[in-house]
Amino acid sequence: MNKEVVLDIETQNTFQEVGGYDTSLLKISVIGCYFYETDTYESFEEHELAKLWPRLEHADRIIGYNTVGFDLPVMNNYYGGNFLTFPGLDILAEIHKSLGFRLKLDDVAAATVGTRKSGHGLQAVEWWKQGEIQKIKDYCLQDVKVTKDVYEYGLKYGALAYEDRLGGRKAIPIDFAPKVQEKVAINLTMGF
Repeated sequence: MNKEVVLDIETQNTFQEVGGYDTSLLKISVIGCYFYETDTYESFEEHELAKLWPRLEHADRIIGYNTVGFDLPVMNNYYGGNFLTFPGLDILAEIHKSLGFRLKLDDVAAATVGTRKSGHGLQAVEWWKQGEIQKIKDYCLQDVKVTKDVYEYGLKYGALAYEDRLGGRKAIPIDFAPKVQEKVAINLTMGF
């Protein structure tokens, strides 16, 4: 049974508000997940994160877009271990490895699967300030769906796509197949 998890996070604050690029100062509003094991989309608010950690600890792989540079370090602010040691696939890191530069998820998704994101993360911070949690959850889970679609396309075809500056569609060769990895010892959440 596939126990991969696709995730995305939204934060309560921005780098501009905390005075620089320091993920340790960011707070989570919502984490959205797709669980292959149960074929479900679920969202977790900051006060519900303890319910999510055991599921991630037992995941075959954590998949996302810019997870190594953003999502996982911010999640580590709330977790006793280190999510960066878990088996994972950062789609953006694979794109950078292939092309030598980074691309926005929105641009990759539009060229690859014909779908765009429904907004951007700064909107989610504003919704947080306005107390509109359901809007954050909906936006975050839509990002998870887009990420999942891009992942599945890349897994199936060994390539993604983007539009170059001249409007031409270019291929991004990638390999999303799970790598044989040593099992890393992880901090299992206490079941109290």
